[in-house]
Amino acid sequence: MQIQSNISLKKYNTFGIDVLAKYFASFNTVDTLGQLLQYDDSRAKSQKNQIPILILGGGSNMLFTKNFEGIVLKNEIKGIEIVKEDEKYVYVKAGAGENWNQFVLYCINNNLAGVENLSLIPGNVGASPMQNIGAYGVEIKDVFHSLEAFHLKEKVIEVFNLNDCAFGYRESVFKKKYKNQFVITSVTYRLNKKPVFNTSYGAIEQELEKMGVKDISIKAISDAVINIRSSKLPNPAEIGNAGSFFKNPEIKKPVFDILHSTFSGIVGYALPNGNIKLAAGWLIEQCGPKESATWKGYRNGDAGCHAKQALVLVNYGNAKGVEIFALSEAIIASVNKKFGVVLEREVNII
Repeated sequence: MQIQSNISLKKYNTFGIDVLAKYFASFNTVDTLGQLLQYDDSRAKSQKNQIPILILGGGSNMLFTKNFEGIVLKNEIKGIEIVKEDEKYVYVKAGAGENWNQFVLYCINNNLAGVENLSLIPGNVGASPMQNIGAYGVEIKDVFHSLEAFHLKEKVIEVFNLNDCAFGYRESVFKKKYKNQFVITSVTYRLNKKPVFNTSYGAIEQELEKMGVKDISIKAISDAVINIRSSKLPNPAEIGNAGSFFKNPEIKKPVFDILHSTFSGIVGYALPNGNIKLAAGWLIEQCGPKESATWKGYRNGDAGCHAKQALVLVNYGNAKGVEIFALSEAIIASVNKKFGVVLEREVNII
């Protein structure tokens, strides 16, 4: 157990923002996490104040706007194991510190279906239920079985099942009700022995045809998703970003009808609850700064909006977090002014 001081977090966040953590340590077991928290509690008592704690996974869904004046604890709990199976499913438990895409590839290599549509999503396993990550018609809630989480105050492990997590669109109890109260240590997924192919979303069918796929498999779907994502989204190793910066907003059907009467090209998808989910990327493309008709491809210094996907804000090199945040504020204001729709950030602001 080693606690370091004044550590740069640039290599620990996919935006590549260069800020400092006052204290930094990593843990690869629950016991080590407990020891770090105990040490932190002892220091807080001696200094008569509690310093902030930030649990860091893959750093793929956060934007640092300033130095972190507390302790950053990096979750590196690893391990993948099959814990049980029945007639239909195999239950696979993964450590929260496992890379998400490597876990997806593990499932594909073992012919376990259900997460192939979620290929190449950045980040670690621990973030998957926290965000209820999703893509191409699949969300974590569709394959989730349970998770284990360490209570920061009580210092005990608690188990959460599907209902406990209260999953919503990019939401869970860990983002609101239990925010900053738990550290997810492992997640168990329920994967299908017999795949149910989901190819109707996005351009998967077209990509499979382009690839010349005759017999669909989970590997083929994964490859198609990887091709699509690679063609549209920047690689964080090359251009700093956190994937989709904004959520797709949900509005009432009558509101959508009014918008559609004015903006005939508006993109929306009907939801089971009767509401309409708008394509945030389309909204952003229709708006822009004074000097440009669209935010798509906009750049100010090293902060910008990606040329192929307006939902993705990027750091072209040395942008500061406050500059990217300011750009997001301008985008939100312009979309609200034109459409009366308020975009919500998907990325956490630190």
